[in-house]
Amino acid sequence: MQTTSVGEVVTTVLIREGSTSLARRVRDRLSTHSGITVVGVGEGDADVIVDLRVGDHDGLARRRSSATVEGEALMEEVRRVNARRIVLLSSALVYGPHANNALPLTEDAIVRPDHSFVFARQLAAVEHVVDRWRRGDESRRVTVLRPTVTMAIGSSSALARALAAGSGRVLGEADPAAQFLHLDDLASAIELAVTSELDGVLNVAPDGWVPGDRVRRLSPQRFRVPIPGRLADTIWALQWRFQRGPIPPGVGPYLRSSWVVANDRIRSLGWEPKVTNEQAFVEGTEDPWWAAITPKRRQELALGAAAATIVAAVSALVAIIFRSRRRH
Repeated sequence: MQTTSVGEVVTTVLIREGSTSLARRVRDRLSTHSGITVVGVGEGDADVIVDLRVGDHDGLARRRSSATVEGEALMEEVRRVNARRIVLLSSALVYGPHANNALPLTEDAIVRPDHSFVFARQLAAVEHVVDRWRRGDESRRVTVLRPTVTMAIGSSSALARALAAGSGRVLGEADPAAQFLHLDDLASAIELAVTSELDGVLNVAPDGWVPGDRVRRLSPQRFRVPIPGRLADTIWALQWRFQRGPIPPGVGPYLRSSWVVANDRIRSLGWEPKVTNEQAFVEGTEDPWWAAITPKRRQELALGAAAATIVAAVSALVAIIFRSRRRH
């Protein structure tokens, strides 16, 4: 991996925004560097493109898009602004959950996402496209960031909540070790990738990992009914389809095998996590209860609350009329 500081050279950075919370954190960090100018899409050429859209699972779902489509859009933007560097936010999901995974996985591990999780497969494909672009010209640089499950209070993605919610739910199987990265630490990793010309792949995770049984004890969901693996996948898929559960199809295998990653490479470049795995997990799972409810259930509760308000208002009006008549 090659590393070259931007030094006194003014670098223009274009951010393709995904998660609003992450984009805001990255912008705030880059704004403290006098040698960096941050521009928006359509504001002219840029030296560096920071792509936060390809790896934004929730944003893709809202836009009914895919990582593949966003990857194509990224390469079009690279050509349009004449960028020479790309910072791509991918995910450690691309390593895949496999029983023979090393503990932890380094950046040299083979990329083999689980075939049932389309999002992870697409991320791996986009990584390949970006690397092919890099190899087309020796002056080009690409940094691929592979963060583990990223969480923060009020800002945990639906995918992160699903991975947290599914821990300790499979009957007869040992809970795999897990990692949880705080959103602030991910933002600082992206800052490092921009301010130094890092050419290669970087895992992003706190030090170490949390044993599976410890994750289960930390979870706010105290009562969990373990169910057999294949049956669990079927139940979760049905719950997801009818908006009664948080675990999307394809995530099941990632809840049954370890895919924790090493952070030695990014640490050697000066990055230091400020929040531990356990702290990130606890904060990320303490989101407001409303955020953890499916849209359909929110609608039902909202309608119920509206009906209750109407009943209360009518009851109050009847009481006022009754008291008025008694006085007369």
